[in-house]
Amino acid sequence: MTQHPVSSRIKENVAYLKERIGVDVSFDVGYREITLLKTDIKLYYVTGLVDSLIIQDIIEELVNLNEKEREKNKAAEIIRNRILHQQVTTLKTMDEAVDQMLSGLIVIFIDGEKFGYAVDVRSYPGRSPQEPDTERVIRGSRDGFTENIIENTSLTRRRIRDARLRNEMLKVGERSKSDVCVSYIKDIADEGLVELLKDKIRKINIDGNTMAEKPIEEFLVERKWNPFPLVRFTERPDVAANHLLEGHVLIIVDTSPSVMVVPTTFFHHTQHAEEYRQAPLIGTLIRWIRFLAILLSVFLLPTWLLFVMDPTLLPKELSFIGPNEEGNIPIAVQLLLGVVGMEFLRMAAIHTPTALSTAMGLIAAVLIGQIAIDVGLLSPEVILYTAVSAIGTYVTPSYELSVANKVASVVLLLSTAFFGLLGYLISILLIILFLVNLKSFRTPYFWPFIPFNAKAMLRTIIRIPTPYVNTRPTIVHPRNVYSQSKIRKS
Repeated sequence: MTQHPVSSRIKENVAYLKERIGVDVSFDVGYREITLLKTDIKLYYVTGLVDSLIIQDIIEELVNLNEKEREKNKAAEIIRNRILHQQVTTLKTMDEAVDQMLSGLIVIFIDGEKFGYAVDVRSYPGRSPQEPDTERVIRGSRDGFTENIIENTSLTRRRIRDARLRNEMLKVGERSKSDVCVSYIKDIADEGLVELLKDKIRKINIDGNTMAEKPIEEFLVERKWNPFPLVRFTERPDVAANHLLEGHVLIIVDTSPSVMVVPTTFFHHTQHAEEYRQAPLIGTLIRWIRFLAILLSVFLLPTWLLFVMDPTLLPKELSFIGPNEEGNIPIAVQLLLGVVGMEFLRMAAIHTPTALSTAMGLIAAVLIGQIAIDVGLLSPEVILYTAVSAIGTYVTPSYELSVANKVASVVLLLSTAFFGLLGYLISILLIILFLVNLKSFRTPYFWPFIPFNAKAMLRTIIRIPTPYVNTRPTIVHPRNVYSQSKIRKS
């Protein structure tokens, strides 16, 4: 693509912008013409993306130069030094000027100057930081990432005041020019991983990135039809900062409150901030209960179906398990109907206004469930086990993992229904082999279970007290393996 340099003749720059971005056509593209010390000045900006008060201060300071200054032959130098802002960058090409202006900066051209100037006065519309709905904690901070990339980087910078924290900004999208920030700690994160991520992001060839982080993820991991998440999403700055200190890399996309953490394993998706806000013993119990819920969300329905199909597999002490009333529909079909019904409820809850969602839930749970039992469509046990499995899904911290686990559960259910015990066992084996062979940026997905790492596995199962956590996870290949606490003790 041909680069258009900034012309020293301001009329050429004006003509270029009029043709390129539709000055005088697009109502939200604003400009101001000023004559200072007999020199023409042009200011361009996008209304709605800039702080108008700062622009007024800059214009006022520049206009006052007509009364304060007399050296007209040094007009360009005087104007450049009197731009009232802490962040002013020099622009060499008109293409760069357009990109900066459409990102929310004001662009200033001075007649006779071969450079333009960009002043960062961005003020994006958006909400204030608030606790994310999907990652609530009883104790802890109540702030969360927003749709503003500048605000998001400041939320992590506030928690990690390290001079080695890097926030590198890249552009994605031929038309959207979306801001994507790669955030990492220089002396901790794997340099090869950082370069790999930046290289992949630069190679993304897409018209627009309107769906924010999701297209970026699909370009980075190329997982195709794999349902299991290979990156972790978080809306909590404290969780993101903790991953930075471990050696992970964050990818922050403008207009999205979800920050990507890479690389991640299966067990990263089972962790929750609440475990670290409680005492180690309580945090461990919470973690075990969560593991149990995740296992139930995957294996409860197919295991119960297996026992119903072959009661001889049950010991006498558990012979009560099974439907007392089988109903008019085969149990396997009932379970599938239950799973689909729970998905109907979940989707309806998302699209139902908050004021009506509680009433809808009561209607669905009480009326529909009871009527389904009365007419013989579903047995009481089917509704019970479907509900328990659904609760396990909601307990899973990662929404992406919970959906993937539901897919795995349905696969197990169908295999058990068609092939019995053999189908049940083979399906479990295939799912485990599939997870073992997955990799997230060259990181084994099932680490530290496979390949086995005893120390890391202990930290996965038990919430170790913070003073005893002296090393960073080896799986991210940190340049500095030992944490600061270890260095102080040595």
